[in-house]
Amino acid sequence: MKQILIVEDDPDIQSQMKWGLSKEYEVVQAKDRDSAVKAFSKTLPSVVTLDLGLPPEADDSSEGLSCLREILKKAPETKVIIVSGNNERENALKAIQMGAYDYYLKPVDLNELKVIIRRAFHLHELESENRKLHLLLDREIGFEGMIGECPGMLKIFETIQKVASTDASVLITGESGTGKELVARAIHEKSTRKKGPFVPINCGAIPETLLESELFGHEKGSFTNAYAQQNGKFEYADKGTLFLDEIGELSTMLQAKLLRFLQEKKFQRVGGRKDIDIDTRIIAATNIDLVSAMKEGRFREDLFFRISVIAIDIPSLRERGNDKKLLAGMFLDRYKVMFKKKIKGFSWEALEAIEKYPWPGNVRELENKIQKAIITADTNVIEPHNLGLEGQMITGIPDENPDGKRYEGVTLKEARARLEKDLIESAVEKHRGNIKRASEELGVSRPTLYDLIGKYSLTIKIKED
Repeated sequence: MKQILIVEDDPDIQSQMKWGLSKEYEVVQAKDRDSAVKAFSKTLPSVVTLDLGLPPEADDSSEGLSCLREILKKAPETKVIIVSGNNERENALKAIQMGAYDYYLKPVDLNELKVIIRRAFHLHELESENRKLHLLLDREIGFEGMIGECPGMLKIFETIQKVASTDASVLITGESGTGKELVARAIHEKSTRKKGPFVPINCGAIPETLLESELFGHEKGSFTNAYAQQNGKFEYADKGTLFLDEIGELSTMLQAKLLRFLQEKKFQRVGGRKDIDIDTRIIAATNIDLVSAMKEGRFREDLFFRISVIAIDIPSLRERGNDKKLLAGMFLDRYKVMFKKKIKGFSWEALEAIEKYPWPGNVRELENKIQKAIITADTNVIEPHNLGLEGQMITGIPDENPDGKRYEGVTLKEARARLEKDLIESAVEKHRGNIKRASEELGVSRPTLYDLIGKYSLTIKIKED
């Protein structure tokens, strides 16, 4: 049975709370600061209710605040619920600033207090699971900062372990923002090539006229302004791994040149005639449907089978269940240190909002929102409005179908597409066509947002600034 410590000097309230809570919890009681600290040190309960007006001066909150300070010093993760009178409201708020979980004003209504206590225990359990998973991953998995316990991610971790020791080409698929480069880095770090370089390049971010030179290098004088010989990414990745992100953006000419390398392990610089032999592993990634691209003649079938010896499909964040909260905790721990902010955690409402929001921008959007929340938060707890997720209806989702009928009679894939389309239209309209601001809100890059607008054939008036 879960233990709860009740720190209260009024015998009647002590009896009332013990009677009301003993069916659900093992109740430990204390009536002053010294006995409370001793009882806490002995039992280390997850949740404590604390009356601020403790003896010897019941009208003075100093003993209660000192007790809070000592409890949190011993176990900062403890959820301390302040139970105080109306005249102590100011000190109750001060206790929240010091790290208390919540406060409740007397007279005590046990039904209301039970709800707060249950939430406190639930949040403590979530945070405990998060810490355990962090420890497990740091010690045993260590996948370059990736965490996850949903079946889809556990399967990916297992696949990484199996394929890392080989030199097989890997194709990573998944929506934008799901962490494809992290998976590629994890494969590299667990491979025999880990001492060699990991060289990433985004094939969709470089103009086609420059991409060939970026990939394969060029000889002096091969084109205007080619004043000296330059090595390309392939040569820099010798004895290591070359990560080709957005491989679906390669032109057919570059696809042919890549195919030759995969077949013969040779290539030529732009303007060169000499074959160059290198030893590099190719890992590719894309967020587009390459099977459809092959049918439309935009991607070579022979290249597809060469790069997808091993295929890894990363689930979207909305498909990852409790991973959303685990990732939120990881980003909170990381960025509160980086930004030097004393943030204790998320409110219950913020955790619920994180759970319900569909995260069209996936892990990247979650990370961006938590960074923003930590920077803008004016208390030590992250609330839904800090994340831009206030209210039952998540910000950015049009409230034109409150009864949900828009999603009746459609497949899950179709419903997701409709929701993604609605979010894009809402964000662009909200920012009056400003693509930069809309992409920041959605947690995606501007090129990705343009791709999504084209994907859904949206007629939207857009502007860059």
